[in-house]
Amino acid sequence: MTDDNPYSQLISLLEKLSFELKAAQLWSEQVPNASQLQSSQPFCCDTLAFEQWLQFVFITRLSTMAKQKQALPQNILVSPMAEEVFSDPKQHVVIDTIADIDELLSGTKVSRTWHVKNLNSAS
Repeated sequence: MTDDNPYSQLISLLEKLSFELKAAQLWSEQVPNASQLQSSQPFCCDTLAFEQWLQFVFITRLSTMAKQKQALPQNILVSPMAEEVFSDPKQHVVIDTIADIDELLSGTKVSRTWHVKNLNSAS
């Protein structure tokens, strides 16, 4: 049975993303300082690695919004950045999970070009 509640679906996907980041050894035990988290650049690219942004900004904020049943973002597309950053095929499950979050929140199917690249490189 599929859960139609977007809040619980999002919480499940964020838990999966946390798990996959840990499995890919992209999880950090070191919490960034407050100034690093307050960057005005997309993905805090000037102060954090992308995986740190996922862990300490993306997952944290979306989890809070879902648990408090706040309005969720509807215009979201994080998977292209993930595809750019995570080039190791072992990290594709991380990209897929982010794409699932993109699809849930935006309501739009995400092109998963990393699958095509992976198939081409395996030939």
